Amino acid sequence: MIYHVRHRTILHYAAPVRLARFNLRLKPAPWAGQWCADYRLSVDPAPSVIQSRPGGWPVDVARLVIESPIDTLSIETSFRAGVQGGGITPQPDDPTIGTVAKAALIDRDMGPSAPAHYLYASSRAPLLPAIGAWAGDLLGPDRPVIVAALDLARRIHSMFSYQPGVTDAGTPVAEAFAARHGVCQDFAHVMVVALRLVGLPAAYVSGYLRTDPPPGMARLIGADAMHAWVMLWCGPTRGWIGFDPTNGCITGDGHLFVAMGRDYADVAPMDGLFVGGAGQSVQVMVDVAPEQETALS
Repeated sequence: MIYHVRHRTILHYAAPVRLARFNLRLKPAPWAGQWCADYRLSVDPAPSVIQSRPGGWPVDVARLVIESPIDTLSIETSFRAGVQGGGITPQPDDPTIGTVAKAALIDRDMGPSAPAHYLYASSRAPLLPAIGAWAGDLLGPDRPVIVAALDLARRIHSMFSYQPGVTDAGTPVAEAFAARHGVCQDFAHVMVVALRLVGLPAAYVSGYLRTDPPPGMARLIGADAMHAWVMLWCGPTRGWIGFDPTNGCITGDGHLFVAMGRDYADVAPMDGLFVGGAGQSVQVMVDVAPEQETALS
């Protein structure tokens, strides 16, 4: 599946900002089964500095420096991407959770996607015993790892209520778990914590999800949003496999990978700081369009 993606962020400041520094993580990092082309980044007003660099994880970072007073900042990215996903299903010879946990401890790779980086607690994904107790019956050491992870994704999907606005980017995973509600970010953190508690390398992924309108309705331009899911290392043979707890499924060609890290803090689409005492408001507009739709329009 080939997509055209357009992502626009507009920041409005209540008073002029004299200096601002931002990190953008909006360009898809290299990942198996996916390609990205024609990437463009447009910033208005133009920053004094734009520096691109790879992150410590599978993340592409662009650093912006604004040194002139501004009261509005517009950031827009666009690109084409192809995704070869789908068709991943549990197999009779899949390794068990215990086998994968042992393999992760002896794996000697230390690259950005090495399983060792995703085994332990991180700032936004502390290893909470309550989550381990809640998920423990699904994650016994003798269970096949892919079956077990899919069961966990489906449990989160069925037992948590998707409610935009009740949590935000700073909501602790413990709070979202206790309330059994939130959005994709919260559900991904819960799943990451549960998997790490049994010794499995689990990573947090940010990306885009193809959304389909109701039958007979036109797709709304700019109505999509970024999505979050989980990558689980399923041993040296199966490798990394994506699980989407918001939708209770294994990821497929409707999931477009952008960045992977230990938790949301590693892959936040945008963060940074500005000098000024006033507040800000943010508008985000995302459009993920299959190429055949853009060709017909």
